[in-house]
Amino acid sequence: MKARFTPTTGQPILDDKLTMKNNIKIYSISVFFFIFGYFVHATDYPITGSVERLSPAINDLISKNAKIEILAEGYVWSEGPVWVENGEFLLYSDVPTNKVYKWKEGMGASVFLDPSGFTAKSHRSGESGSNGLTLDSQGQLVLCQHGDRRVARMKASTQNPKSEFVTLAANYQGAKFNSPNDLVYNQRGELYFTDPPYGLIKKEKDPNKEIEYQGVFLLRKNGNVDLVTKELERPNGIALSPDEKTLYVANSHGPRPIWMSYELKKNGLIKKGKVFFDSSQYRKKHPDRLGGNDGMKVDVKGNVWATGPGGVLIFSPEGEHLGTILTGQRTANCAFGGDGSTLYITADMYLMRIETTTKGYGF
Repeated sequence: MKARFTPTTGQPILDDKLTMKNNIKIYSISVFFFIFGYFVHATDYPITGSVERLSPAINDLISKNAKIEILAEGYVWSEGPVWVENGEFLLYSDVPTNKVYKWKEGMGASVFLDPSGFTAKSHRSGESGSNGLTLDSQGQLVLCQHGDRRVARMKASTQNPKSEFVTLAANYQGAKFNSPNDLVYNQRGELYFTDPPYGLIKKEKDPNKEIEYQGVFLLRKNGNVDLVTKELERPNGIALSPDEKTLYVANSHGPRPIWMSYELKKNGLIKKGKVFFDSSQYRKKHPDRLGGNDGMKVDVKGNVWATGPGGVLIFSPEGEHLGTILTGQRTANCAFGGDGSTLYITADMYLMRIETTTKGYGF
């Protein structure tokens, strides 16, 4: 659907004959006040969920007055958010619909790329769109593309987007990747990414699968690809500690729902790994909290903000579970944006945000 917006409020003009599944609902309940000759535009968003506080340390990260706001809804599976400072907007994937959306304060949500992850003209079922998104050192959009089974860079700038891409990595030792899922750059400009089977129509049993395992890889600046590890059944979210001495990887495999931390060598490969947090007992304690271990980000203090059962689990650098942002939804990913203190959350059909009192690493 191509949304149209009223010029004053930014409200979408939608065809009410369409079902909600085909509509993206943008919240912009606007009130105008005339103060000293100026219009003040106030926007209110629906509030949802809560913050579970397991340690006093969580109060240094999220104010007791912080609320979870719903910014937009109507997606099939929202994923991979990234903040674009040049333009002050958020980009995020809707994986099954093969689109990237843009959300900007005062304007709401609109389609940014269509297609985003499967660019062939033929039909393809399954999770074909882009998943994780990031920006390179030049501010260019880099995407994990499920359908095209590659990591690619959009040719155009984020100010004038086009669905034209340059392949950065499509295979390891001649074998096609499964479906690159999430990614993170180090300061040297090298790119770590995960490669679970979610984009393959029959997952591990897909006849087109060419790599027998689900790996974590490192794309070097010269274009070479190194295998980092193949020990995880379904590697998913990935992040680096602020000092880049530790690599975090989520395993979204139901029987072994863990987050791993790997000590890194100077060459960027892993030295050794350990379980950072095992959510098995947490899941047993909270069977109503749906979702798997998924995308994550790190703040400037080294705390890990990891999407998992029930919302966003917040861990200290030592792996202590400090608290949880309870979205009430299966929660896929998150990203810091704005001045670095706003956490944007993609949760099933929703885009949400919450204000924090820290800042994301990189801001």
